[in-house]
Amino acid sequence: MIALGSVSNGVQGAVAAPVRGVGGFFAMTLDTFVAAFTTRFAWREFIDQTWFIARVSMVPAVLLAIPFTTFVVFLLNILLLEIGAADLSGSASAVAVIQIGPIVDVLVVAGAGATAICADLGARTIREELDAMRVMGINPIQALVVPRVAAGALVALMLMAIVTLSGLLSSFVVGVYIQGVTPGAYVSSMTLLVGLGTTIVAMIKALLYGITASLIACYKGTTVGGGPQGVGNAVNETVIYAFVALFAINIVMTAIDIKVNPT
Repeated sequence: MIALGSVSNGVQGAVAAPVRGVGGFFAMTLDTFVAAFTTRFAWREFIDQTWFIARVSMVPAVLLAIPFTTFVVFLLNILLLEIGAADLSGSASAVAVIQIGPIVDVLVVAGAGATAICADLGARTIREELDAMRVMGINPIQALVVPRVAAGALVALMLMAIVTLSGLLSSFVVGVYIQGVTPGAYVSSMTLLVGLGTTIVAMIKALLYGITASLIACYKGTTVGGGPQGVGNAVNETVIYAFVALFAINIVMTAIDIKVNPT
């Protein structure tokens, strides 16, 4: 009986820990959105965090966007050249960039921006700075979490624009100067399959990526325990959880895009 009771308690504990974590995350998310619209916005912290996240994310975004998009466009152009439809290579590059751009955004936001946020807040947590703020009557959600979530959303939008621009430029160079596509035909066909609606959906994806990744990073950073090792574990967990959440968002938003913009 004692052994069975120990096993039962162990199973309950293994199930309860993730449930408590999910509940804590959604509770912090609700507190964040309430604080964003009902309390004074920390503009100085927002500007500092926007520059901080952009500094660690911008270069990786460009370095990922160029090879990702050019490789896909290069393969698509080979197929189009074989079937005699080289004039449609511009539309192929536009589709590739608008679909691959959010994936690059996922990798950079989760791998660079979110981990930087988590490490910063985790270090503050183990130094008991958040407890000191609560003692002084300062709400850490309003002072630290809200500006970081807003900064993450803004930077994700900017990264999406940078990834799209760099991907289109690199694809143009590859298609025109390497594969011999006519520049006029390339440019004129870019809007055949990608319009304003698809672009808006892609930007909404980027906004949701930034908000979700920042919320996950803030939750893991503010609930970290176990000293420096705990901070390292929280950073690793942030990457995994952000990847899973952001790819799920990408799938849902892509399905919505197909329904809203079938052409």
